[in-house]
Amino acid sequence: MGRSAAFFDLDKTVIAKSSALAFGRPFYRDGLITRRDVVKSAYAQLMFRLGGTDEQSMARTRDYLAELCKGWQVDQVRQIVTETLHELINPYVYAEAAALIEEHQAAGRDIVLVSASGEEIVRPIGELLGITDVIATRMTIEDGRYNGQVEFYAAGPSKATAVTEMAEERGYDLAESYAYSDSISDAPLLETVGHPTAVNPDRMLRRLATENAWPVLEFRHPIPLGRRLRERPAVPVAAAAIGVGVGVAIGIAWYGRHRRSRTISKTDQ
Repeated sequence: MGRSAAFFDLDKTVIAKSSALAFGRPFYRDGLITRRDVVKSAYAQLMFRLGGTDEQSMARTRDYLAELCKGWQVDQVRQIVTETLHELINPYVYAEAAALIEEHQAAGRDIVLVSASGEEIVRPIGELLGITDVIATRMTIEDGRYNGQVEFYAAGPSKATAVTEMAEERGYDLAESYAYSDSISDAPLLETVGHPTAVNPDRMLRRLATENAWPVLEFRHPIPLGRRLRERPAVPVAAAAIGVGVGVAIGIAWYGRHRRSRTISKTDQ
């Protein structure tokens, strides 16, 4: 048996908001974006909190943000994130997620944050949680500035591919590893490990968890890490429970094709 790891999605799994959109105001304050961009970010954040976005909207957001940050100095972005991290992220970390991360660390597992947000945002959040390993979106950099191109987009099947490559490099036994996510877009990631868990799942992920008898956790207590509720563990719910609210639909098209192909394969057998 090789080493094992625990892979955590970030937004709505570890923190109760969108990490990529959380820094809109300080970016505006420092002149990186306009007031119009702030309004767009606020609207996108509202839609995210109400139930997420679909695959096409996510791709448009990715391309929009890539073009938006074209020409920004990377060091300036890192400085803004560092200076505002405790104000904008710390209060939104789920206490249950922080406790679960500590449990895995105590068991000797490596912890990896896997997020579609930019690496300059994800890595400092990881450090806040005592996590040094991240898989995140990387923008292409030229002469210390973003050039408007995306080098690696850590979303959907790309997350699973990156996790598999990391496992091969480090000798992780994926059958003994864990993964946590809230979104159906991360079905490929969850299916990569032997111990997948749905956290605050959208409707489609809850349905998938029911079909596969995956554990489901509800995280409900975002508080500053300094006051985390260690005595309040994640509350497990039956995987067959009916989800409430609007489900995040990122990855529907990919996963629909994936499930159909598996069904056809079983029928042929």
